[in-house]
Amino acid sequence: MKYELKYGCNPNQKPASVSIDGELPITVLNGRAGYINLLDALNGYQLARELREATGYPGAASFKHVSPAGAAIGLPLDDTLRRMYFVDENIDLSPLACAYVRARGADRMSSFGDFAAVSDKVDMSRAKIMQHEVSDGIIAPDYDEDALELLKTKKKGNYTIIKMDESYVPDPIERRTVYGITFEQGRNNCKIDKSLLDNIVTENRELPESAKRDLVIALIALKYTQSNSVCYAENGQTIGVGAGQQSRIHCTRLAGGKADFWHLRSCPKVLSLPFRADIPRANRDNAVDLYLSDEECGDVLDEGKWQQFFTVRPEELTKEEKRAWLARFTETALASDAFFPFGDNIERAHRSGVRYIAEPGGSVRDEDVIACCNKHGIVMAFTGLRLFHH
Repeated sequence: MKYELKYGCNPNQKPASVSIDGELPITVLNGRAGYINLLDALNGYQLARELREATGYPGAASFKHVSPAGAAIGLPLDDTLRRMYFVDENIDLSPLACAYVRARGADRMSSFGDFAAVSDKVDMSRAKIMQHEVSDGIIAPDYDEDALELLKTKKKGNYTIIKMDESYVPDPIERRTVYGITFEQGRNNCKIDKSLLDNIVTENRELPESAKRDLVIALIALKYTQSNSVCYAENGQTIGVGAGQQSRIHCTRLAGGKADFWHLRSCPKVLSLPFRADIPRANRDNAVDLYLSDEECGDVLDEGKWQQFFTVRPEELTKEEKRAWLARFTETALASDAFFPFGDNIERAHRSGVRYIAEPGGSVRDEDVIACCNKHGIVMAFTGLRLFHH
C-alpha cells in the first residue's frame, strides 16, 4: 500500500511517497503529511510509546527535523511549571496533556512548528492544549471524537492528524537507499529500562529512583535523536537535547545551555515578566530567550524595544543573579549516546547541575572520565549500550 506525500525533504523533490507490503499502519485522518512530517511522526511515536512502556506513565514527544526537541512523561505540573509553560492555573490537565506540555516546554523555541507524538488516546484536555501552539501535526493511537474535531480546526483545517495502529510490528530489517545504493540493518530493538543502570563505576553509588527514571527518559530520547547526542533530564522530562554535532563536547555544551535556560525560566524575574496582553505565546518564548541571553538581552530591554513586548521595562537579570539561581539545581541527569572521550564533558555537565550520568563506557580514557566524576561527587553508570541514530 502506498501513501502519496506532499513532497520530499524539499518542495522540488517530487514525487514522494511511503509504502509497505500490505496495509499501512498509519491512517491520515486530516491534512496531508510531508516527508519530514512522517519521519518525525514515526520516530516520535516510538519514543512516546517506549516512555510509556518503561515508566508506566503516558509519554509524549515534540519532534523537529527528526530529533526530539523535548520528551516527557505525564507527571503533574506544579504552579511554577504552569507559569513557565504558559498554562493557566484554572485549566485541568489529564496525564497525557501534562506529558505533552512538559515535552514541548523542554525547549519551546525548538518546538515551534513541531510534530507532536503521544502514547495514548488523545482526550479533550490534550487537544485543547494544542489550540494556542504552533504545530504541524500529531500522531497518536486514537482520538476521542470531540478531541479529533477540535484538532481538525487547526491551521485552517489543514492540521495533519495521524492515527497509528498499535498492533503494528515492523519488519526486523530496515532498508534505505542512498545514491542508488540500498543499505540494510537490523532494527534497533534494544529495551531501555533501569537494569541498564546497574553497573555504577564511580565512588558515589547513590542512585535514587527519581534519577533512574530521568536517566531512562534521557536514554530513550537519545535512541531517536540524530547523533552525536546527549540529553539532560529532570523531574520526568528532558530539559536539554544536544543533537547532530560531530564533537561530543559541543553536544554537551549545546544541551547544557538549553538546560541552563530551562532552569532560569523558573527564576522569579522571568516568571513575572510583564508581557503585554496581545503578545502571542511564540513571541513570548522568543522574548524570554532573548531576555536570558547575555549578548542579546538588549533586543528586548533597550529603549524603543522593550515597549514591543512589555507594559513596563523589566529589570535585567544579571550574570551574578543567573549564577546564583543556577547554583540551586544539583539533581540533573545526563545521558550520552556514546562514551565521553574526555573529562571536559563532565566539567561542563557539572556546571549545569548534573549529579547522575549514564553512558556506554568503552573509551581508552574511561578512567580519566570516572576520576572527573569522582572529583564532583557524580554518580555514573556504564550501560554498555551505544545509541547512535541516523
